[in-house]
Amino acid sequence: MARGKLRIYLGAAPGVGKTYAMLSEAHRRVERGTDCVVAFVEHHDRPRTEVMLHGLEQIQRRELEYRGAAFTEMDVDAVLERRPAVALVDELAHTNVPGSRNAKRWQDVAELLAAGIDVISTVNIQHFESLGDVVESITGVRQRETVPDEVVRRAEQIELVDMAPQALRRRMAHGNIYKPDKVDAALSNYFRPGNLTALRELALLWVADRVDEYLQQYRGEHNIRSTWQARERIVVGLTGGPEGRTLIRRAARMAAKGSGSEILAVYIARSDGLTSASPKELAVQRTLVEDLGGTFHHVIGDDIPSSLLEFARGVNATQIVLGSSRRKTWQYVFGPGVGATVARESGPDLDVHIVTHDEAGKGRGLPVARGARLGRSRIIAGWLIGVAVPLLLSLLLTALDDTLGLANDVLLFLFATVMAALLGGLLPALASAAVGSILLNYYFTPPVHTLTVYDPKNIVAIVIFFAVAVAVASVVDLAARRTHQAARLRAESEILSFLAGSVLRGETSLDALLQRVRETFGMESVALLERTSDVDPWTTAGSVGPRSVVRPEDADVDMPVGDHMALALSGRVLPAEDRRVLAAFAAQAAVVLDRKRLVGEAEEARRLAEGNRIRTALLAAVSHDLRTPLAAIKAAVSSLRSDDVAWSEEDEAELLAGIEDGADRLDHLVGNLLDMSRLQTGTVTPLMRVTDLDEVVPMALVSVPVESVELDIPETLPMVTVDRGLLERAVANIVENAVKYSPEATAVAVSASALGDRVEVRVVDRGPGVPDDEKERIFEPFQRYGDAPRGAGVGLGLAVARGFVEAMGGTLSAEDTPGGGMTMVLTLTAAPGTTPVTPDLPAQVTS
Repeated sequence: MARGKLRIYLGAAPGVGKTYAMLSEAHRRVERGTDCVVAFVEHHDRPRTEVMLHGLEQIQRRELEYRGAAFTEMDVDAVLERRPAVALVDELAHTNVPGSRNAKRWQDVAELLAAGIDVISTVNIQHFESLGDVVESITGVRQRETVPDEVVRRAEQIELVDMAPQALRRRMAHGNIYKPDKVDAALSNYFRPGNLTALRELALLWVADRVDEYLQQYRGEHNIRSTWQARERIVVGLTGGPEGRTLIRRAARMAAKGSGSEILAVYIARSDGLTSASPKELAVQRTLVEDLGGTFHHVIGDDIPSSLLEFARGVNATQIVLGSSRRKTWQYVFGPGVGATVARESGPDLDVHIVTHDEAGKGRGLPVARGARLGRSRIIAGWLIGVAVPLLLSLLLTALDDTLGLANDVLLFLFATVMAALLGGLLPALASAAVGSILLNYYFTPPVHTLTVYDPKNIVAIVIFFAVAVAVASVVDLAARRTHQAARLRAESEILSFLAGSVLRGETSLDALLQRVRETFGMESVALLERTSDVDPWTTAGSVGPRSVVRPEDADVDMPVGDHMALALSGRVLPAEDRRVLAAFAAQAAVVLDRKRLVGEAEEARRLAEGNRIRTALLAAVSHDLRTPLAAIKAAVSSLRSDDVAWSEEDEAELLAGIEDGADRLDHLVGNLLDMSRLQTGTVTPLMRVTDLDEVVPMALVSVPVESVELDIPETLPMVTVDRGLLERAVANIVENAVKYSPEATAVAVSASALGDRVEVRVVDRGPGVPDDEKERIFEPFQRYGDAPRGAGVGLGLAVARGFVEAMGGTLSAEDTPGGGMTMVLTLTAAPGTTPVTPDLPAQVTS
């Protein structure tokens, strides 16, 4: 008997439409004539889902009694007896009631599959066994019902039912998922936007991995060995030249054509001194690739093609983008170039794109800071020409019986020496001159085959030949030295110019500067060290690269900056000629560090100035808001003291109540002002104690009418570590603000819940709400949103509340209330040692 096939509809959270999609598939199959039955589907009283059950055959459920209550479960025996072609089984991770045939529903499904029945089921990502800890860290809820990952992986088809978190929350607020009495709890706890977004990402990534598994399985079954570029990873090789921007943009356009493509820009620096790249241009290209969503990498390697291919294979790249060579045509005699070498050695699975640009063929520029000034390939070519060509000339001229004459022979040997000098410099030319002189004397100067010279003219010819060869070699070597010095000075001047420009531009990123030092000199790590005196230990002010040193004496290169600061580099020992530029970098690093500290001091000065501004605003604000209750109190007292009017007891009571109300308003205003002053001066010192919320929050509601607030603080909440006084003042300000903006006869809901190691207090109003771009501004001092009347406060309530909450290590933020209004969310950390209690969420969340 063939085993049945399993199809699963996977969702990120309850309510995304898994059951609805499963029932829709069942209707399609029934219309095609497939024998399809409903073995177990739970519609959770959702009208649209319940309607989808109409027209489908349903297997009678089995009734079980457990602890005095009646439950229904899937009747596996009835389904096996009915033997349909397809059975619908909802909630794969469900735990069956004790007394059932199997402990888990997925075990029931396994029996149906073994009997040859195809099964369509549903499951949420939070029920996967392997993701239990991850889901708990995100949502604060431990899933009691789970299904082994392997059960889901064995499914022949897995279809993701996706829905945006905002759309799911709207469905929830409209009552399409849970009953109205469960909506607020669900939205405040499990169905928060952050939770839903994280769960959605988990579901998408899991399905993407499953797609990769299917692809690998298919490739294995069909013996496909070549790489399929389903996900592009593009490496851009940079030289530091101006063409790099063109290459990065070209790679970005290539990446945009495929979903999930990545861009990795890599610059490979030689390990023998100042790089030939412009630090300024590299910084621009780094910024460009990061702006386009890619990453920049710095690699050290003397063999550029090999290093580039090694990097590309290490990151599992599928494509390499290189620019057309900037070398002129004649320069190709020294080798095929990086692009051609990479293309030849890349293999069939790594595509290489050579991109044309404006700098192609204009020359590579002068070499900078190489250990061998003329380059290794040129020196080898010079030695070959200097030694091998004279030997070949001797063989050739000997075969011709010396018909050209000694003068022409000398010119031919001189030409070989000049070529050796032009390519390899002084030493190959001197060797060529020596070898040529000996060969001329031995083979072409009478008497031949001896080193004796009889004719003085021949002696003069050989001496002149040797002198000319040495002179030409010296001139070529001197030109190479001057070229090296000019190129080096050009590189140094460009670097120093860039440093000067960074000073004028006010760049203050120390890490960026140290990274520039690392790239310029090809080092492994760079650190800026400092200490306060000669006897104090060194501290690290900034560092880049792996394994940075903590003492200057441990570094390969250290550059002192003043008496108590040093720039330490690790990787190799720098030549003395590099230290001049390094000194400029070190001085700039000290300037950047000083500027950073000055910015901190300026920020402190700005904070003090802000305090003065607030005090000035305070005087302007209280000129009206403080005088209003004072005027009311003054008028009531004057009326009571008047002898002209005989006040009744009711009138006196009303006037006294007005005095008391005005005094309370004054006390509240002055309290907020003093609290704001304490926050601005940093003198708020919380006295943290372990406290129950149900002891503090009710005390904060004494200043508002009882009927204006609905309080829901469970006694089972974990305790929190707070300052009772600060928390009470913060909650009081939040609730008073919510009551002020709530419609009449609409109570403000104050609730609390535990989520993992956090405890949240939510204050929900049904007022006009606040736009997203204004949600942070309402927490600033002296801010009143909308048309709040004068005299209703000075706009400090929420600012003081956030300041107190943050002083206790918590957060206070504003969210939209589903259906209209605003919700203030006060988050605190549960006290150590307390056990968070799982919130009372709807059963569908965990089943």
